[in-house]
Amino acid sequence: MIDVHAHLTDSCFTDIDEVIKRAKNVGIECIITSIIDPLEIKRAKEIISLYPNYVYLTIGFDPTLLSEEKFSQFEKLVKEENIIGIGEVGLDFYYIRDSSQREIQEKFFRRSIHLALERELPIIVHSRSAGRKALEILYFEGAKKVIMHAFDGKSSDAKKAIEKGFYFSIPTSVVYSQQKQKLVRNLSIEFLLLETDSPVLSPIRGLRNEPANLIYALKKISEIKKISEKEVDRITTENTKKIFNF
Repeated sequence: MIDVHAHLTDSCFTDIDEVIKRAKNVGIECIITSIIDPLEIKRAKEIISLYPNYVYLTIGFDPTLLSEEKFSQFEKLVKEENIIGIGEVGLDFYYIRDSSQREIQEKFFRRSIHLALERELPIIVHSRSAGRKALEILYFEGAKKVIMHAFDGKSSDAKKAIEKGFYFSIPTSVVYSQQKQKLVRNLSIEFLLLETDSPVLSPIRGLRNEPANLIYALKKISEIKKISEKEVDRITTENTKKIFNF
């Protein structure tokens, strides 16, 4: 299994060594950690140096930041750092309701897509309460190698997206989320990936999430798709290696 989206730089991970040990013990092959604020880069590099060839980095930008200065710092990091993807980036219409602020989000999102195209890297997309709008922008800008992270939109929109080769990473909250379960039922497993979004979206409500919990997502997908856990593991791992060019 590969956890394609976690946030190991979160301050709650004071026990990072134990977190990594537990991940390895359940069969996590590697973890892709994402930063969403340029201030996180120092801690991210520390973690990667501690676990080389196990923790990999994507650099993203929190859609709620709305700061040109911060976004410029993000662009600089994307161009300078050794990363395997860009993200998470995108739109968040759940927290941001003001139309002028949403326009700023959209501007930053389009610039992020262009960065991903320039660097020929996958783009990991946050689209909370903005699934259809985010997909429309991705189509318009000609985005390639797209991963829709913890997509909360309609399955019908997602089905159109996989026709264009987009992937959907299924979080551990699929254990109880009917929307995520419907997504799994309606999408081909050839376009599914596994993620925890640690420390949030825990399969056990009220507890901190961590990469070792990825097994919960794998088991639920196996149950929904009526195929073995081993097959879910094999296919989602192959999908991940293909899009990230491992």
